[in-house]
Amino acid sequence: MKPSTAATPMPLGPRDLELVLALVRGRTLAEAGRRLGLDTSSVYRAVKKLEQRLGQPLFDRRRQGLAPGELALALAERAGAMEAQLDAARELLQDDAAALTGLLRVSANDLTLHGLLLPLLGPFVRAHPQLQLELLATNQRARLEQREADVALRGTASPPGHLVGVRLGVVRSALWAHRSYLDRLAPGTPVEAMAWAAPDADPNLPDYPSRRWRQARYPGLVPRLRCDGMLAVARVVQAGAAVGVAPHFLMAGQPGLVDLSGPLPEIDTELWLLTHPDMRHLRRVKAFFDFVRTHLVLP
Repeated sequence: MKPSTAATPMPLGPRDLELVLALVRGRTLAEAGRRLGLDTSSVYRAVKKLEQRLGQPLFDRRRQGLAPGELALALAERAGAMEAQLDAARELLQDDAAALTGLLRVSANDLTLHGLLLPLLGPFVRAHPQLQLELLATNQRARLEQREADVALRGTASPPGHLVGVRLGVVRSALWAHRSYLDRLAPGTPVEAMAWAAPDADPNLPDYPSRRWRQARYPGLVPRLRCDGMLAVARVVQAGAAVGVAPHFLMAGQPGLVDLSGPLPEIDTELWLLTHPDMRHLRRVKAFFDFVRTHLVLP
């Protein structure tokens, strides 16, 4: 009897990697389905079958979504690298003068997205009408190595060594109040006795520079308004409800706002535009880098 020559099925294929990548990026069955063009039940069955074939779970099912395990993250990283290489190969077939196409995912925290990027994007969008943009406003750092985003705008003094990018400048901040709030206070009220707004309700900002400065300068101060991000702090101050630390680019020149502290160099933060090395040669990434580097000006 001759031995069987049937090929042993491979445990992984391109569609499997695409599935894992969509789940890591989307974090929910519904979002992964949207990315893949499938319904939620189809995604659920596909990932269950894949886990059965591999003999181990890839994701931890939680109430808020799917938490990828180490294997899922490793597979997503390789799937993202394959995706980037495929994109680069497609671009070899395009003329340099051809219109930019495809999807560009941009990650930034709520403050820099709303305060810096969105006001600039009009000319970029008009210049590249066939390019799709996905704007991710989150205070969680997108993992570029898992291709959760193609480029990220980050405030950091030391960008991760596995990423490449350009330094855009320094974000400077101060303690601000609205004139309408100050007018309601008794004359001579010290700053530490005022109502403060702070991003203390955001679990992703446990060691934010303004928080470190406040705790060192006014160790007994307890913020009255705990916000879930720096953009919310700025809006509270602009509404005249409290004082708070916010960047110059969002506050300077706004009617009624008063700088209570002057420059706070302890809070200065470098602003970087970053991408993964596999992505930096893509035309859409290079075009976005060139545009932001040219048009974004920090006060």
